[in-house]
Parts: sequence; structure tokens; C-alpha cells
Amino acid sequence: MSTASEGATPGFLVWRLSTKWRVAVDRAVAPLGLTHAQYALVATLFGMHRSGRRPSQRQLADHTGLEALYVSKLARTLETAGLVDRARDPADPRAVQLSLTTEGQQVARRAIQVVQRLHEQFLEPLGGLDSSRTKAFTDELRALLDAPLDPSAASTDIGITEETS
Repeated sequence: MSTASEGATPGFLVWRLSTKWRVAVDRAVAPLGLTHAQYALVATLFGMHRSGRRPSQRQLADHTGLEALYVSKLARTLETAGLVDRARDPADPRAVQLSLTTEGQQVARRAIQVVQRLHEQFLEPLGGLDSSRTKAFTDELRALLDAPLDPSAASTDIGITEETS
């Protein structure tokens, strides 16, 4: 463990790790014309397409954990780049469905391969992608992601209210 991380709280370490991963993915997919967030969308759309789904922007936002407004902005940018098609949902004219163009599918495939190699490098200190340590780490991350968090409850526990903050 680096000396900068000694004594750090779990929250700080999670933040640093997520930042390290985001920056690494940003750099890895930049030659493909993508950012980390755009990669998250095209990779998710690629997987959904393979299972026969054409999600709405809302469904994609829910699946990725990104804000719907941000997904809309990313989708417009990817549409302008020729990677994503946006179309009104015939069942719900308020909803916009997303799909990858042929070029988008090609870019997604290449980006997924690049990030997969990065993933393997990232997990090497735990013994690699298929190690028992990686499986345990993944299980712990799932447990943390599945645990509900209520930031407002944390602030009211110590007497912070909207009026005093």
C-alpha cells in the first residue's frame, strides 16, 4: 500500500480507486474518440443489443447509474459522432430509444477489448481476473453497491439541516 493511502478512510480509498479507474479508461479509449462515460454507454448498448434489447434513455440511465439528463447529453454527442441512433419509442412517444449504428458497434467492440486488457492489468495485483481474491473483491463491491445510502439521514444525525448548512 502506498504511504499516501496509509490511514485513509474506506470512502477516500473508494474515491481514489474510482478516480484512478476513470482516468485510466479515459486515456485508453481516447484514441477511439470516446470518454469513459461515453464508453459506459456504448459498451452497455452493445451488451443490450446482443441480448435483443433497445433501451430507452431512462432504462440506460437506470442500468448505468448515470443521471437521465447526462445520458441524454451523451447520447446526443454519440449520435452526432455517428455511433448511436436515437428514435422515438413507438409504444411511448415521450421516450427515446437508443441503439448503436454499425460504426458504433465496431467502435464498441474495439473499446471493450481495450478496456478488457486494462481490466486484466488492473486486477493483476489480486491474482488476475479469475482469482479467488478478485472474486471476493467483486463480492465485497457488490455488497457495498447494494447497500442503501441516505445522505440526508447522515447529516440530520449530527444536527445539519438545510437551514444550517
